[in-house]
Amino acid sequence: MWRIGCFFVFMVVVLASVVALLAWLISNAVGGSEPWAAAILIGLFVLIVLGMGGRAVRRAAAPVGDLIEASGRVEAGDFSARVPEDGPREVRSLARAFNAMSARLEEMESQRQSTLADVSHELRTPLTVIQGNVEALIDGVYPADAEHLEPILEQTRVMERLIEDLRTLSLAEAGRLTLHPEPTDLGALLQEAAAGYRNQAEQAGIQLTVTVAEDVPVLEVDPPRMREVIANLLTNALRHTPSGGRVDLAARLADNQVVVALRDTGSGMSPEDLGRIFDRFYRSPDSPGSGLGLPIARDLVEAHGGDMTATSEVGLGTTVRFTLPLVSPTAPG
Repeated sequence: MWRIGCFFVFMVVVLASVVALLAWLISNAVGGSEPWAAAILIGLFVLIVLGMGGRAVRRAAAPVGDLIEASGRVEAGDFSARVPEDGPREVRSLARAFNAMSARLEEMESQRQSTLADVSHELRTPLTVIQGNVEALIDGVYPADAEHLEPILEQTRVMERLIEDLRTLSLAEAGRLTLHPEPTDLGALLQEAAAGYRNQAEQAGIQLTVTVAEDVPVLEVDPPRMREVIANLLTNALRHTPSGGRVDLAARLADNQVVVALRDTGSGMSPEDLGRIFDRFYRSPDSPGSGLGLPIARDLVEAHGGDMTATSEVGLGTTVRFTLPLVSPTAPG
């Protein structure tokens, strides 16, 4: 603003000098008999220029002042600060960018607080179980045998999985999820991943099938990460499919990419639940999971250069699809 003011004063002096020169020339042309006319002309011109310039400076200064004030609020942690998108075009663009920035900061802060609350909630349950069992063992309520030590060990596994899931999510969001792609027979990988769930499916009375089209080529993927994707999808599908239902895992080649689909005949989801299926820690009231499986699966697929979508109807089951490119993306380091 100081530079704008100096430039404005400079322009007024230059214009006043030009007008004075013109007035002097006019006065000499008419004989110089009325020198006061030139002075009046110069005075009027300076007043008009000062008025117009002052108005322009005020119009430019007001939005800048709002931006300065709002920036101070954001610095103090108030991410709800917004500014009116007024003033010259450049100032409006700056105000629009500031509002978008503060809105994103507000959303990120809300997500951070929600994540902290969810993590605390998820960790509290296994910690409570561990603490209660250890105290009972110390007090002699339970003997220190395998029957009473196994629940403690299982809860430590739950905490380990949760911490590893959170680590995977944080790496994916930061763009630091490192992949180690190698030529992989996707059909064999799907069969292998499903084999670990066949016993669970049989005990639950669920038919689990795997179908891979013959034209599916060898892909450059990270096998452990891809098994994690399939494991999360199968766990979720089997959890919500009743006895007598089906879970079908299939892969085919379409539009120069491989499409993998997992269909179940479970309870399905409402449109509200479907819209939040990939939100971290979100789960339906009847779900015992942590709400991290599907977000992790989507992040891993996107790290491979693909995308993941889901469709569902209440009572008709759910289908989760993801794509994998034929060419492996550059793994982020």
